Amino acid sequence: MKTFSLKPSEVDKKWFVIDAQDLVLGRLAALVASRLRGKHKPTYTPHVDCGDHIIIINAEKIALTGNKVSDKKYYWHTGYPGGIKERTADAFLNSRFPERVLQKAITRMIPRSPLGRTQLKNLRIYAGAAHPHEAQNPTVLDVNALNSKNKRSAA
Repeated sequence: MKTFSLKPSEVDKKWFVIDAQDLVLGRLAALVASRLRGKHKPTYTPHVDCGDHIIIINAEKIALTGNKVSDKKYYWHTGYPGGIKERTADAFLNSRFPERVLQKAITRMIPRSPLGRTQLKNLRIYAGAAHPHEAQNPTVLDVNALNSKNKRSAA
């Protein structure tokens, strides 16, 4: 039996839209990263971009469990001596670009390679409920129905 290897010309990409309102950040990021890579398909080939296109709306209403809203910190360095900077997840969510929390979580679950960067181009994240991709006829992917733990209750 020969090992099946998908060719780039044989890839069938679909469009999905996910409403991120009240969904848990890490669970959603893991699911989206897997779908971007194409690991949910039986024709998954590690060296081919066989994942789907994902549109995420309402990224500003993502939920973090526990005390992560105030305790989770994002670090970066300016390049100057003593230039380490930090910002909490709450500061990101209340800033001008609240979708960056979700974008960073997904980006860090994708391999850092040319293929990973190509797969990340299939991801579109919007803070609000509107998106300009209606012409692609995206299918709604109900992440909450997959597992009851995916949605954060108001308690």
